Amino acid sequence: MYFRHLVLAACLLLLSGCGIIDYFFLPPPEDTAQELYEGANDAMQEKNYSQAAQYYTKLKDNFPFSPYTVEAELSLGDAFFLDGKYPEAAEAYKEFESLHPRHEAIPYVLYQVGMSNLKSFISVDRPTTSTQEALEFFGRLRETYPNSEYAQKSVEEMKNCRRLLAEHELYLGDVFWNMNNYGPAWRRYTYIVDNFPDVPEVSAHAKEKALSAYYRYREQQSQKAREQIQGSWKRWFDWL
Repeated sequence: MYFRHLVLAACLLLLSGCGIIDYFFLPPPEDTAQELYEGANDAMQEKNYSQAAQYYTKLKDNFPFSPYTVEAELSLGDAFFLDGKYPEAAEAYKEFESLHPRHEAIPYVLYQVGMSNLKSFISVDRPTTSTQEALEFFGRLRETYPNSEYAQKSVEEMKNCRRLLAEHELYLGDVFWNMNNYGPAWRRYTYIVDNFPDVPEVSAHAKEKALSAYYRYREQQSQKAREQIQGSWKRWFDWL
């Protein structure tokens, strides 16, 4: 009886030892597509958007043909957007559009690309690449899906884009003005008047500054002309 118990104990020890070896030396089992998807959704509900983005990325990379993957690709953009990572969100949404151009969520995707770019705006002294792209995507949305709820929402956002672009041009005009470069300032202010009549508060101000810049520019040109004439006469008399 004692010997039988000893053999049983040895077998149990051997089995548990195999489990310990497996635990420390074998790779852990991979999460399934469903587990990754559910984990990502749980993280989104908990507002842990960074963790959700990691799960969605792993799902789409490891299980490209899973029934959960398309939703994960779209939700990845949402996770980045809600986490304030707007450039990453824009790229995720654009990738979704390129992969699924006929998906029913494309109006939403176009709107979100626009919003991601618009929210990337920092200040009027920075390049306007993201703002221009936002305007482009809002325009595409209104042209391609005019009856979509997102097309209607984009109207106000397009106005915001136009205002930011006009303010950027006004900033550049003011930079030239403050440097006493009235010719470039006049041309910049005139550009605003000609191209941004839909931003009346900026356009009206630019028109006033354009008139002042033009007069100062002409004064500068006259002064330079007088100096050139005087310089020519001085050189003539010096030669004599």
